[in-house]
Amino acid sequence: MLRIKALAVIPLLCMLPACENSGANYTPVIDGSVGPNYSNDLAYCQALASQQGTFSNNTAATAATGAVIAGGTTAVLNNKGTNVRDATLVGAAAGVAAGALQQQQNKEAIIKNCMRGRGYRVVG
Repeated sequence: MLRIKALAVIPLLCMLPACENSGANYTPVIDGSVGPNYSNDLAYCQALASQQGTFSNNTAATAATGAVIAGGTTAVLNNKGTNVRDATLVGAAAGVAAGALQQQQNKEAIIKNCMRGRGYRVVG
């Protein structure tokens, strides 16, 4: 049973590389007409965003926080060694996933700001 719980985290970790460029492929909503350079500008901004990694600098801290909160809560409420360990692993995995999601949102913000810098009225 222990191995099954530990193996349950593997699919989550395998999905993280799929998130690597998902934020960098973001296409913002532009208010108004777009000029002839729109495609080039968008490609440049997406390339700029894709230079950012899958994880931000805060991902390790987020993973550690998730592990401590989940492990600590389990230790207080259900003080069994295996439950605490399992909760800590799940908390760390949730922290890593949250860090990857935050980095995806950061990439979208980079694209929005880049396009605004090129004179487009970005509304979303």
